[in-house]
Amino acid sequence: MASPSNNTTLDRDLAPSPMRSAGSFLLSRVQQIGIFIALIVIVLLFQGLTGGRLLTAGNVANIIVQNSYILILAIGMVMIIIAGHIDLSVGSVAAFVGAATGVMIVEWGWPWWLGILVGIVLGAVVGAWQGFWVAVVGIPAFIVTLAGMLIFRGLTQITLGNTQITPFPSEYRELGGGYLFPQLFPASTSPAEWITVGLGVLALVLFVGSQLRARVKRVKLGVEGEPAWWFWLRTGFGAILIVLLTFLLGIADGSRGTPIVLIVLGLLIVGYTVVMNRTRFGRHIYAVGGNRHAADLSGIRSKRIDFMLFVNMGMLAALAGIVFAGRLNSAGPGAGNLFELDAIAAAFIGGAAVQGGIGTVVGAITGGLIMGVLNNGMSLLGVSTDYQQFIKGMVLLLAVAFDVWNKRRSRAQG
Repeated sequence: MASPSNNTTLDRDLAPSPMRSAGSFLLSRVQQIGIFIALIVIVLLFQGLTGGRLLTAGNVANIIVQNSYILILAIGMVMIIIAGHIDLSVGSVAAFVGAATGVMIVEWGWPWWLGILVGIVLGAVVGAWQGFWVAVVGIPAFIVTLAGMLIFRGLTQITLGNTQITPFPSEYRELGGGYLFPQLFPASTSPAEWITVGLGVLALVLFVGSQLRARVKRVKLGVEGEPAWWFWLRTGFGAILIVLLTFLLGIADGSRGTPIVLIVLGLLIVGYTVVMNRTRFGRHIYAVGGNRHAADLSGIRSKRIDFMLFVNMGMLAALAGIVFAGRLNSAGPGAGNLFELDAIAAAFIGGAAVQGGIGTVVGAITGGLIMGVLNNGMSLLGVSTDYQQFIKGMVLLLAVAFDVWNKRRSRAQG
């Protein structure tokens, strides 16, 4: 009979080492962390290739402003993809709403705020129109939104008469390219843009506090699935990003403060993350995308989910169109061209599954930032647009290939 000491030694020998346990845990999270590692590598690569021009205050603000409408679309698109659909019409809808608000505000003389409000409602109506054909009639979303891409592109040209509408009121333009109270702390007299610093500190406190509360709750319920070192590493990484962004926008040389659209994006990201992770509606979206038949049998009204998703997508497309028109200070027939492809690419690069059921809002935003950094970095290097398209296409292909490989690896291990 083996002695207790021999059994203890055997158990110790069979127990995985801390390094092996950490490696196994990271391998299980490869899909979640791979996208963030890719973003960091791309940022560091272009920071070196551009001689430090990528992470300057002005350029970081430009990346945010120039890609804001794609990031807004990516939020709605990833929800559509999680449910197992696709939306090819968002670029045309964005152009149509931008044109409609231009007519209302510039030609009809409506107040800018009323034009924006009616534009958002118009986007919801467009989404309801497409949601009706998908959810009620049962036509595949690919066909419905392909038709919508043509319909609303045509309506854009009809609304504008194939001409541009400009200029917009300054308040309208501020949403797309303005900064929060730019004259309150001018760079000539203030060492920092204190509104941005205050917002950064507030975001840091709220982020760390929410992470700590969530972990304490999971530990108390006995459902904590990640080791302490990973929690602190993940939380520290997020805190460093907030501090870095705050420094670049509020303290570094050339900083101009917080873009208004960044506040809009922050509210959308937090709000939709809560919706997807902590509400019944969000859980139902994942259930419908994972197995629609099983979701129907469990009592989930999948047609209602589909309809609401397209209404939501229409509203976000409208907001993106307003932001884009405000940034350009014009509404033109060619606005929104290829926006849908950029939004779809952001969702898939960010980890959304082609079959549905998998994806996150934060992942889609990260995918959109990867595309934005690639565009900006290659422009700083003087790379021609044809090579830029080639490189972005390869990135999208590799991202989807990685998703397929990861699923096969998980099935093989499970």
